[in-house]
Amino acid sequence: MASKKPNVIFVLGGPGAGKGTQCVRIAEKYGYVHLSAGDLLREEAAKPDSSLGQEINEHIKNGSIVPVAVTCKLLENAMKKSGKENFLIDGFPRNKDNVDGWKQAMDGKANVQCVLFFDCDEKTCVARCLDRGGKGSGRTDDNEESLKKRIVTYNESTRPVVELYEKDNLVKRVDASKDVDKVFQDVQHVFNNLKSTAQ
Repeated sequence: MASKKPNVIFVLGGPGAGKGTQCVRIAEKYGYVHLSAGDLLREEAAKPDSSLGQEINEHIKNGSIVPVAVTCKLLENAMKKSGKENFLIDGFPRNKDNVDGWKQAMDGKANVQCVLFFDCDEKTCVARCLDRGGKGSGRTDDNEESLKKRIVTYNESTRPVVELYEKDNLVKRVDASKDVDKVFQDVQHVFNNLKSTAQ
């Protein structure tokens, strides 16, 4: 693995803000490795022999947040395994505890470039998730009841994280209520500016 510290961009936004969709495009165009905290947790949860998996399943079922040490471990393992140096971390950190846990676990191990924040109104988010659930996204939490819980969790826990990073001037806000291509144009603008400041 390169001895260089990996560059990390945190990708945040409400359920259905289009984080996954945009991350796929960013990965294709800019060569970032897309790590979804949620997907890593779900993969681990699906392993029948994983003790972590059982713990994760309980949290997913209850719509609560998985302990940060578990998430950081999975993210760190995935970064090492990839052997690459630029990463999008989608859906993390979700709360203040995650921020502290990341600092504790990853301090000096990774360089946070920015927080890409997909800002999207609740109505649009809910409609997209229900649409996705109806199309068989395979996600057990794309139903109205789970969604309400997820949005409450997001508003109470994740929004303050965005505010926290805003104090460090790390947040790049993108209006995610536009259509996919327009959102990606804004994303490209962010990335093209990132490149120039990084050099």
